[in-house]
Amino acid sequence: MSSEAFCVSPAQSVTPTRNTLPLRRSDFATLAEALDYAAKGVTGANFYVRGKLDTVLPYSELRTDAQQLAQRLLSLELPRGARVAIVGETTPDFLRFFFACQYIGLVPVALPATVNLGGHAAYVEKMRGMLKGAGASIVVASNEFIGFAEEAVQGVDIAFCGTPAAFRELPLSDAALSPTGPDETAYMQFTSGSTGFPKAAMVTERALSANMYGSSMYGVGMNEDDRFVSWLPFYHDMGLIGCLLTVVSSQRSVDFIDTREFAMRPRRWLELISTNKATVTYGPPFGYELCAQRVRPADVEGYDFSKWRVAGVGAEPISPAVLDRFCSVFASCGFKPEAFIPSYGMAENALAVSFAPRDKPYEVDWIDPDELTEELKVKFVDAGTGRGFVRCGKPIPDHEVKIVDEQGTALAELGVGRILIRGPSMMTGYFERPEATAEVLSADGWYDTGDIGYLSDGEIVVTGRHKDMIIINGRNIWPQDIEAIAERQPNIRSRDASAFGIVTEQGSEQAVVVVQCNNLEESERTELVQSLRREVYEELGITCLVELVPRHTLPRTSSGKLSRSGTRVGYLKRREAEKNGDKGADGVRRAV
Repeated sequence: MSSEAFCVSPAQSVTPTRNTLPLRRSDFATLAEALDYAAKGVTGANFYVRGKLDTVLPYSELRTDAQQLAQRLLSLELPRGARVAIVGETTPDFLRFFFACQYIGLVPVALPATVNLGGHAAYVEKMRGMLKGAGASIVVASNEFIGFAEEAVQGVDIAFCGTPAAFRELPLSDAALSPTGPDETAYMQFTSGSTGFPKAAMVTERALSANMYGSSMYGVGMNEDDRFVSWLPFYHDMGLIGCLLTVVSSQRSVDFIDTREFAMRPRRWLELISTNKATVTYGPPFGYELCAQRVRPADVEGYDFSKWRVAGVGAEPISPAVLDRFCSVFASCGFKPEAFIPSYGMAENALAVSFAPRDKPYEVDWIDPDELTEELKVKFVDAGTGRGFVRCGKPIPDHEVKIVDEQGTALAELGVGRILIRGPSMMTGYFERPEATAEVLSADGWYDTGDIGYLSDGEIVVTGRHKDMIIINGRNIWPQDIEAIAERQPNIRSRDASAFGIVTEQGSEQAVVVVQCNNLEESERTELVQSLRREVYEELGITCLVELVPRHTLPRTSSGKLSRSGTRVGYLKRREAEKNGDKGADGVRRAV
């Protein structure tokens, strides 16, 4: 193993994997009740920074800290249900503030802790929009982010904005704690694809409990020997629900590393899994792909993945090639294909909708891409030919899924259409967005996910996003197909291309792909554009505009996946700027 492998200082040790309490698989009415029980044991959360154990937070200590902090928050005399915006860094303070809210009926809302290429002003504006969108009364930010927060609250009606230290200076109230009830809002989650005016899904304690129970009992199949490791951000549903709240409500120990540290050194996630003999992790496909790309053969020799039984994968379309590659790279150190559990979920349903079966290799449907795009039909072909789609399993108990056509008529198995879900985990709606809620959530509880897919032996297979689909001359063009062609070009990495459609001045739809690349000579850039346009035309029969941009230009959602809608907005802005006299001095090669 590398010299940067995780180590523990002599002064402290991680919380144990085995607990002194009988295991309860998230069968609690509220999060406060769940933490009250977990605090009776010896497990907890452990935070690693730059390869070393930084903070150990047993659940017993978390409960004490959260309740004391709740007494200080009560001194602000906020109305019940007021929103508390917390910048979602991977720190113990996020847990303390999140659970403090649970003990006094306040509603926590996690804000992104990433400042992207747009820089300071763009991040402040995004934060301000979220604070308004959540109607926040309190803002909590670390020393690193408090400057952004103080700018963002200008012009926003905020009762208190400060660092965790500032909140600890508040007086202790002598008012009694009154935890959030089962039918009150447990938290609000901004949806990954929120652009413009952001949407915050409201999830009750009852809905959250139903989802965590389904995940613990039927998805992961939690047992006494389970230990979690996570790099996922707390401001995304997979990180918050899957790797924090479900873990606490199942009394398991968890080891955290910061998302940014994982992005720079993904092998640290693997080292921690190996060192602490972790059994359960979650991640989007790109996280596993990053590890397979960056790991060195010498590192693999030192890993021990023999205890790793659940590698949850979801949050974006799952390429079988990514899973195959990860399995191949890490087979020698004990990783088994059956550890992968593809899943399907979304913030509006708390998190999980379905899980693939445990202890079985992931299943892939290989289908004819022409039949899918031209006829919206499933025609199976030989394995390894056509296009592969990973099955995401059957819905967790008491949750329903149906596939409907554009008229809303339910389709039979293998019918390709819009994916609708219904069940006890569903949000009550988007905060103060009744029209947006009505657009996707019917009166009888069916939520239109915006995804396209079909059911195969009762299992969900996702083929794309309805809103991302490009329709040219009546043909359905999947942006993923254009991106795949781009990513196999020389000098283009995985996830360096984002495709979408625009409407031309003539009113027709035009395909566009924005591609990140650096350090290419002009002749190489020209050759890349020509090659990409030619291959898209040869394979898909359409013309495609190509724009080359510098690395780190493509926007991403809170879960880290590419935002096609955000890329489209950026492209149109650049095109408009060029019309107004900007000739591309930023290094962008305009679309041709």
